[in-house]
Amino acid sequence: MSTLSRNDYRTLVLSALGGALEFYDFIIFVFFAVVIAKLFFPVDMPDWLRQLQTFGIFAAGYLARPLGGIVMAHFGDLAGRKRMFMLSILLMSLPTLAIGLLPTYAAIGIWAPLLLLLLRIMQGAAIGGEVPGAWVFVTEHVHARHAGVACGVLTAGLTGGILLGSLVATAIHQVYTPEELINRGWRVPFILGGLFGLLSVWLRQWLHETPVFREMQARQMLAREMPLKTVIRAHRASVILTMAMTWLLSAAIVVMILMTPVLVQKLYSIPATVALRANSIATLCLSAGCIVFGALADRFGAGRVLMAGSAMLGFTAMLFYSRMATAPQYINELYALCGFFVGVIAVVPSAAVRSFPPAVRFSGLSFSYNVAYAVFGGLTPVLVSMLLPFDPLAPAHYVLLLSGVGVLIGLYLWRTGKGCYD
Repeated sequence: MSTLSRNDYRTLVLSALGGALEFYDFIIFVFFAVVIAKLFFPVDMPDWLRQLQTFGIFAAGYLARPLGGIVMAHFGDLAGRKRMFMLSILLMSLPTLAIGLLPTYAAIGIWAPLLLLLLRIMQGAAIGGEVPGAWVFVTEHVHARHAGVACGVLTAGLTGGILLGSLVATAIHQVYTPEELINRGWRVPFILGGLFGLLSVWLRQWLHETPVFREMQARQMLAREMPLKTVIRAHRASVILTMAMTWLLSAAIVVMILMTPVLVQKLYSIPATVALRANSIATLCLSAGCIVFGALADRFGAGRVLMAGSAMLGFTAMLFYSRMATAPQYINELYALCGFFVGVIAVVPSAAVRSFPPAVRFSGLSFSYNVAYAVFGGLTPVLVSMLLPFDPLAPAHYVLLLSGVGVLIGLYLWRTGKGCYD
């Protein structure tokens, strides 16, 4: 069996590092939403309205993901994976740096929130191209037998960006007083993110175009029509499959990683510091789980691993939420266990990438993933919040439902042989 080469390791490390920094740039906004709300809207505006508009600007980044992903994927299938891989991180770094240097409402009035919205839309477009583009890039670089671990390492890098954002936000709040944070401290994480992103752009120049794309180029096998048109006409089954897997992925990340720290404070009166510390531990375990499940998918097949991992994800989600009411002292251990099994999401990209032929692979994955994530990722918090008054275990039940979907998808992949190496 082939092993990862030195060049493969370099590709994976640089790709994962860039992905982590880009995801940091995308999510750091939410950690400073309260400060941004005070600085970018009129002082006489009610707090709830300023907060609502600030989160609306944050959400605009998610809404821009499908359009940005589709456009960059189009050129990625026609002009090359590497060019779009470098463009996506550049389009993320520059707006992040600009946010850190942006004048506030007190200086330029209504232009401050409008410019912030524009920069956030640019960030959303960039992340829409980065995530599917990175999965395609690393999958096409390594031997087919290592597609799972390649996607696992990259996904670990992306989730590591969430942890990095949490740690930086915690450090900034500890270093600066509330007055210093308002005056200048809030700018630091954005400026750092922009500068590190530009460093990643420079590092990515050492990466090479994927062998799969070079071969298609040499044989003149690139798409002869708009790639997305081919995807919609000839690969609808793969689109539906990828969207279903993305639904599982979004439920696991949004509910168990992003919403849970707030939910346990509200439902079980767990202190914020305890909840956030446990979340950091869970996110670290998630990164480790991504690599483990990716490697297992290479060894046993995506279908079998997705079935087993999804079943354990549902079980640990139920265990976590049911035990928080009676044994909150075990939050670190239970959340770490949940985080590890959320790592089953790493099986999704390797299976999804191989569901589309190389000529339209970037477009097929980007369209399916970004549209599904925009829909399901946006609706999940609303749906879970609406169910909470009727069902205190609604978050766990929602994840359990999607885990069942994951088991069914895994069964389908196992029976059909889809998602396995060539």
